[in-house]
Amino acid sequence: MSDRPKLAVYWAASCGGCEVSILNMGEFFLELDRHFDFIICPCLLDTKKTDIESLPDGAIDLTLFNGAIRTGENEEMARLLRRKSSLLAAFGSCAIEGCIPGLSNLSNRDQHFQSIYLDNLTTDNPDGIIPGGSVSLPDGVITLPEFYERVLTLHQVVPVDFSIPGCPPEPRQIRQVLEAYLAGEPPAAGSLVGCGDLTVCDDCDRVKCDKKIPVFYRNHEIIPDRQICLLEQGLLCIGIATRNGCGAPCTQANMPCTGCYGPPPGVQDQGAKMVAALASVMDIGSTKGLSETEIADRVDAFLDAIPDYAGQFYKYGLAGSILGGRLRE
Repeated sequence: MSDRPKLAVYWAASCGGCEVSILNMGEFFLELDRHFDFIICPCLLDTKKTDIESLPDGAIDLTLFNGAIRTGENEEMARLLRRKSSLLAAFGSCAIEGCIPGLSNLSNRDQHFQSIYLDNLTTDNPDGIIPGGSVSLPDGVITLPEFYERVLTLHQVVPVDFSIPGCPPEPRQIRQVLEAYLAGEPPAAGSLVGCGDLTVCDDCDRVKCDKKIPVFYRNHEIIPDRQICLLEQGLLCIGIATRNGCGAPCTQANMPCTGCYGPPPGVQDQGAKMVAALASVMDIGSTKGLSETEIADRVDAFLDAIPDYAGQFYKYGLAGSILGGRLRE
């Protein structure tokens, strides 16, 4: 290899969208080969685990690690790349917060396997076989990685130097990191790159008034006005509980923010922040003369319009939240 900086991109429990975002840098992606030795990227290169293990510790200058930790293999690779990397970045929401894979923390491992391999109407498995363990073949032994009880974030497994938020991160954020590294000014330890210190509402140019919301709608039920705050129109926009810096592309496209940049500064739990925000803006009408039971019924009717609390309030952050997922008995 040359004396150029060594760049690695690795995916764990993820969808591949972070790799697509790298490609979306356009012509700058072609410059990577001039500035870096691009040595690890499972969707582009056939690098073997033994190739990584043979490198001296710290030999990889920068690793962008995307994906949550779902299996023993995910954790093994996270620990290996941490040891081999001078800088390890949590790249995207899955690595930082758990993201969509983290929603599986609402069920345990046995429940997952029951649903996938036994109760699924499209699965033909009369012998009730559950994959796992090892099998001997003429060319060797194949061992499936352990499927963990819970999804973990990258920083819950290994130390992380800095994070790049988003689902996926914006191409400009990725380029910002790579150009800063080439200039000898990598992101500060513990920093979040490409985001601000306010909320998405501060990036959104929609007209905002005093929020009093009498009813919620699902996205397909109305065509919202393109000028007025989506939350005030009854769409569950999480921008009020989400860190800014993305430029509010979702609300510009007339869709509510779903929260992929994570909680704003000073907020430990994004879902709890959103619940508190809703409590301050919901309008259940006059409660004069109503009993506590009648008031509670109105609140329940208001909240019934939200079909999936976890999927709405913790779409990206369940694994890294205070709750973490399923309550243990």
